Amino acid sequence: MKLAPVARALAARAVEHVIVHTGQHYDAGMSEAFFHDLRIPTPDHNLNVRSGSHARQTAAMMERLEPLVLEEQPDTVLVYGDVNSTVAAALVVAKLGIRLGHVEAGLRSRDWSMPEEINRVVTDRLADLLFTPSRDADENLLAEGVAAERIKFVGNVMIDSLVHALDGASGIAGKEAPESFVLVTLHRPGNVDDPEKLAGLVAALDEVAAEVPVLFPAHPRTRDRMEQSGLRFESDVRLMDPVGYVEMLGLVSRARLVLTDSGGIQEETTFLGVPCLTVRPTTERPITVSHGTNRLVDAGRDAVTRAVRERLAERRAPPPALELWDGHASTRIVDALLAP
Repeated sequence: MKLAPVARALAARAVEHVIVHTGQHYDAGMSEAFFHDLRIPTPDHNLNVRSGSHARQTAAMMERLEPLVLEEQPDTVLVYGDVNSTVAAALVVAKLGIRLGHVEAGLRSRDWSMPEEINRVVTDRLADLLFTPSRDADENLLAEGVAAERIKFVGNVMIDSLVHALDGASGIAGKEAPESFVLVTLHRPGNVDDPEKLAGLVAALDEVAAEVPVLFPAHPRTRDRMEQSGLRFESDVRLMDPVGYVEMLGLVSRARLVLTDSGGIQEETTFLGVPCLTVRPTTERPITVSHGTNRLVDAGRDAVTRAVRERLAERRAPPPALELWDGHASTRIVDALLAP
């Protein structure tokens, strides 16, 4: 979702752009659908790394990426977000002395139990150009000693993808979805790898679904953990396969409430004005809490059930207007890349 608008902006300026897909997401619903929905060109290279431990996956990415970088000899390598491919590419590129740009830099949860936080901090330390989505990200980087000239406040590139896809999303917004529903996405290890915590979340969703339908496009990881723990829903929780970006965006835009542990959905709900509950103790996107529609909630059964009921009872507020969340972040990124 972050690469797609940048690829379009680079093509509009006739800049040669080589796309490398790590293969970290290889499920059709987690990978192919995104390339199709966002009209991303077929990747020039696929590393076919697939799943594995953090160490094995990161090492495999580095091993397979280095010869490609040496072959292509790029002027700049862009990495996105905070996944293992982000930090793997950053390490390879920095050691080869090639200019590195980090799209969505400066975000901090300050929760070191999250692998993504480690990936973010390491990547930002190595990057030459840090493209930030919000002012708090600038402040984080400056506080860590990053030189101001390396920081480029460009706005939120995720909103570029959202704006580009929204018209299409509204036309297919969950053809079989009920008129009123709660949308759920849960996949982070902190929530789904602990059988006791996962059981509490399943029980909470059962309670919510007794009052309002719940749609749950389930990540393969979450399904696996539920099966391993012998957990199943007893009420109107509609467990679904993963859906493509456009269909998911349609569901988010129509939902009465979104319950999630995803980073990107916190941003999408804020832009759309959809109430959001994030099942995490911290967020690397605090602007969605301080200026948006998002609230953090404990993963306990009672806390989740109570928070959902409270939010459903509230009057829905209009979407906030956040600085440079305007659909043009990718243009500002390309402007910075091409600046003399």
